[in-house]
This record gives sequence, structure tokens and C-alpha cells, in this order.
Amino acid sequence: MTFRQRLPADVLVRIQERVRRSLAADGLDALLTDDPEDVAYLTGFFHHPCERPVIAYLPLDGDVLLLVPRLERDHAEWQRVQATVVDYPEFPGTVEPISHLARTAAAPVRLGITPSTSIERLALIESCFPAAQVTPSYAVTWARWVKEPEELALHREAGRITDVMLRRGVELVSTALVSGGSLPTEAELAAFVGSVGSGIMDAEHEDVVVIGFRAGGLVYSGPNSARPHGLPSTHRLRPGETFMLSLGCAVGGRYIEGERTFILGEPSADQQRYYEAVRAAQAAGAAALRPGRTCAEANDACLQVIRDSGLSQHLQHRMGHGIGVGMHESPWLEDGDRTVLQAGFVVSNEPGIYIPGHAGYRISDSMQITAEGAEPLTAFPRSLDDIVVAA
Repeated sequence: MTFRQRLPADVLVRIQERVRRSLAADGLDALLTDDPEDVAYLTGFFHHPCERPVIAYLPLDGDVLLLVPRLERDHAEWQRVQATVVDYPEFPGTVEPISHLARTAAAPVRLGITPSTSIERLALIESCFPAAQVTPSYAVTWARWVKEPEELALHREAGRITDVMLRRGVELVSTALVSGGSLPTEAELAAFVGSVGSGIMDAEHEDVVVIGFRAGGLVYSGPNSARPHGLPSTHRLRPGETFMLSLGCAVGGRYIEGERTFILGEPSADQQRYYEAVRAAQAAGAAALRPGRTCAEANDACLQVIRDSGLSQHLQHRMGHGIGVGMHESPWLEDGDRTVLQAGFVVSNEPGIYIPGHAGYRISDSMQITAEGAEPLTAFPRSLDDIVVAA
């Protein structure tokens, strides 16, 4: 069976109309964004960000405009973008590239821009739209939180592939352990699981589109895993240590992450205690994810389990974050984010503890908020028996 990744035009139209309703409510005439993820979300154009500006311009009425350098025009048309393409010759050019967009667009009175716009780019926008009052707008950010059903289908498929990568990674380690052969290094294991995910996409999918990485993630073991975002090294896995597979992939430009901590051999009392505390916290986090709860409330319910276990000194990060066109995006499951969870959100549930010189323990599932609560989009088992890898 071939899985078609690209979102059809009618879904992009629905997304654009949702953003337009938000703009109208805020009294804005148009929105301009140069954020690569926003551009992909609004128009379906995925590209490699560089110094050449790529901009989506969404008016309240009329076609969405997509400004691209001429060398990207064919690429945009090949991706069947839901926008009218406007190009410019080259960057920096003898004429400011954004002026090509301004000449095509109807002059707005109030123009919204995404908050990520740089100060330099803001000055250029204001010079090219001199009659417009330019103001920050979160219309795209808020729209990205609630996924369309077709987006959720992409997230679910990414979850399936992530589970396969986790399973195949454990199988590689288990086979080496049972045979008495050499265990892989972190870097070798990372390369292997990435090739598994990419191989599935090559064999089963059409129209692979993504801005960041396609499939893979972070792999670390022993003391290296006590650094939450440590990079894979040449350290070779060893019996008695833990190892962490922090994996994910993007299907149709929609990400998922799934993470498990494994123990090589019979777990020690400390390893059991650390792992079970994180597992209990993750279960509490899953129960706390439901419409009407704030991100801060879910975060507190999750991390309080670790504090009650007497391990608060080993906490280094929040419960989780939003996932969508980006692997990490708002809202943030953290004490400072009072965003109210809604059905259609996709977030990570990934509490962890980190003991310097020993190891890190983290369990993550991507969760879809539903009308009744939340359901995991990744399903690799997480009981102690399931994560012990023994000969």
C-alpha cells in the first residue's frame, strides 16, 4: 500500500480560511510570514531555508501570494502550492525582493506579521508597505495548534514509523547481546534507526516533503544520556548501562516523536527506582491531558510525581511541547504557559530525570488531545519488563 503524504488543496484552503477568520477578528487586512514552517503550513511549500526570502502573504480576500526566488519557482509549482507564485531574480538584488510582493498585493491598511520576523526583515517590510500599520499577529501560531483530520492522519503514520524505528533499534542491540557480538556505538545505532525510518518512507510513501530531518533522532547511553539533548558519539553500548532512543520522523511535514529508555541487563535497584518514577510521571501526564486543562496544570500534575518520589533535584525540563509542522513548537507544557488545551492539539508527554555521571531516564509519547482526554500516537511498550534488554 502506498501512503500519499501531501495534503490536498482543499485542506490548505480550510487552513487559510481559519487564519483569515482570526485576522478578521483582530481587524487585520492581511498577514505576512517568512517563517519556513508557517509558509509550508499555509501554502504547502516546503523548502530549504537560506538567505533568500520566501514569504507567504495571506489577504482577507483574494489569492494567497507566495514570494520565492526565481530559482525556487519550479520547485514551488512542482509542489502544487495553494498560492499564486511571485518571484524575484536574485538576492540581494538591485531591487529589494519584498518590493516584488508589495507591487502585486493590494495595499493593506493593517498588516499582521508573525512574531518571529527579524528586526532587519521588519524594517524592509515597513519600507515596502509604507502605508500599512504593521502589527504582530499570532493567527498562524494559534491555527497550527488545532490539527485538521488530514493532518492527524499524517501524525498517526509518523507515529507508526517511529514505533518501528524503536523496535528495530532494540532488536539490533538485543541480537548483538544474545550472539555475544560487538554492541553498536551510539552513532552506529543512530544511523541504523534513521535508515529504517527513511527506508519505510522510500518503499511505502509518495511525495516525501519535510523541512527538517526525515527520520531518526538522538541516541545516547550511560553517562552521555544524562545530557537531555546530547548528540550520538562513538561511545559503545555496554551491559549494565542504560541507553536512550529519542526518535521521530515527519510524514507530509507533520512530526511525531517517541522516546524510550532501555536497560542493558538485569536492572539495579537504582535503575528500577529511577525508571519507575519517570514511568509513573508519564502516566500522570497522560491522564492530565484533556480539553479545558491548561498546559501549566498538566505539567504540574506530571512533574509532581517525580517531586513526590524525592527526585526533584534531577529534573531539568518541562513535561513537553506542541508538535506539528515543527518537532518543537508551542504551546509549551510548562508552568509558564497558561494555554488551554483543546481537542486537535498534538503534544509530547516526555518527563525525564538526569543523574550526572550515571544516566538519564526519559519516556516520551506524542499525544493527540481528544474530546474525552488524550490518546498516544506512539505505542511502543513502556513497562519495566519491556525495556530491559537481556541476553
